[in-house]
Amino acid sequence: MKAPKTSHKNELTSAEIANIWLSYQNDTLSICTIGAFLSHVEDKEIRSVLELVMKQARAHVKKLKSFFTEEQLPIPDGFSEEVDVHKEAPRLYTDDFYLFYIQNIGKIGLKTYSLALSNSARLDMCEYFTECLHESTKVLNKATEIMLSKGTFIRAPYIPAPKKVEYVQKERYLAGWFGNRRPLNAIEMSNIYFNLIQNQLGRTLIMGFSQVAKSQQVRDYMVRGRDIADKHVETFGSVLSKDLLPSASSWSILPTDSSVAPFSDKLMMFHVTALNSASIGHYGQSMGMSPRHDLGAHYVRLTAEVAKYANDGANIMIENGWMEQPPQGPDRDEIARTNK
Repeated sequence: MKAPKTSHKNELTSAEIANIWLSYQNDTLSICTIGAFLSHVEDKEIRSVLELVMKQARAHVKKLKSFFTEEQLPIPDGFSEEVDVHKEAPRLYTDDFYLFYIQNIGKIGLKTYSLALSNSARLDMCEYFTECLHESTKVLNKATEIMLSKGTFIRAPYIPAPKKVEYVQKERYLAGWFGNRRPLNAIEMSNIYFNLIQNQLGRTLIMGFSQVAKSQQVRDYMVRGRDIADKHVETFGSVLSKDLLPSASSWSILPTDSSVAPFSDKLMMFHVTALNSASIGHYGQSMGMSPRHDLGAHYVRLTAEVAKYANDGANIMIENGWMEQPPQGPDRDEIARTNK
């Protein structure tokens, strides 16, 4: 469907500017990351998924640039293959990790584009993010299909099929601290599984970053993030184990032993920043969907830990001049003070 012509020009809202600004950052990051993966991938099926993602990201950047130009907005710096990718670096991750990365980053993309679409008013913005959603779905499904065929897809725990519809009868349904605690419900299991898998992705990715970052400050930060992700994996796994449920299979594919950085420290720090943001969002949503009180306490504690880690990462980026500032509203107080 084509956007109808109007007799006046609708300016972009703050939400729409935020959507295209964040999309530009993420798509230029994707071009750099996937480009480095493509220089080493050997499996033909996995290469086909990476090439599809690269094709989509390049088309997105071209379209996003046109939005910025048409609206007379500065095009963000984002990331570039010339500055932020070191093409001579040896392989840091395996082909199986490339596929695992695409499949799970795809989940984050779906949530990001859904939010962008729901916050958009102008029809050209709605059409663009609708198309991005369709493309992300295609990539996610293709990656999942290949993982299933290779036997590398990590499944959530199985439970017996319910025999009847039931309603909650007692307040103890919400309890979770002491005594006769009820079993996890399927929604709680689903969220635990999702967060466990995302932390497995983060742990492997950051483990690789910790080996290759040039700055000692960044290497130390990555080691800390690796350990946090590992602890969160153990926390979610233990919740399942205490309810006598099998934990989601552990992702055991580790980075290579390379110590040569395929990416700039700036790109790796931004990558971790994006994962931190996604993690906080997932934990908040999971907490809202988990009535058992002990689960809420877990999510509060883990969110606070990620938030502290994210804040320290932001300070590192600011100190090094790596944090590109999003468009922001005018400082009315500053205008009032200086207009004398």
